[in-house]
Amino acid sequence: MNIAALAIIDYNDGIAITLGANMAALTIRNIDDEVKNRLRLQAAQHGCSMEQEVREILSRAVLPKRNQPAFAQRIQKHFAALELDVLPIPERQLVRTPPAMGR
Repeated sequence: MNIAALAIIDYNDGIAITLGANMAALTIRNIDDEVKNRLRLQAAQHGCSMEQEVREILSRAVLPKRNQPAFAQRIQKHFAALELDVLPIPERQLVRTPPAMGR
């Protein structure tokens, strides 16, 4: 790599994220300047560091929602408007006789 190429590489081209002593570390390189600037502003609006803001964004993106009801509770809520204690069971129908195959 020549000296001109080294001059183009800037410390601010990437964001180093250290999640703690016993946690994983992640380095993100080649961040677009506009993305980095907006991230810095968003972090300032939330009163935290850029690293903390990125941790929050990543957590929201990949972890299940906190305090979200379980699947069964969501289904129950969806059908609550029917105001049924139990779902009606339809009457059984006679089973048809299967066709004779190759006898």
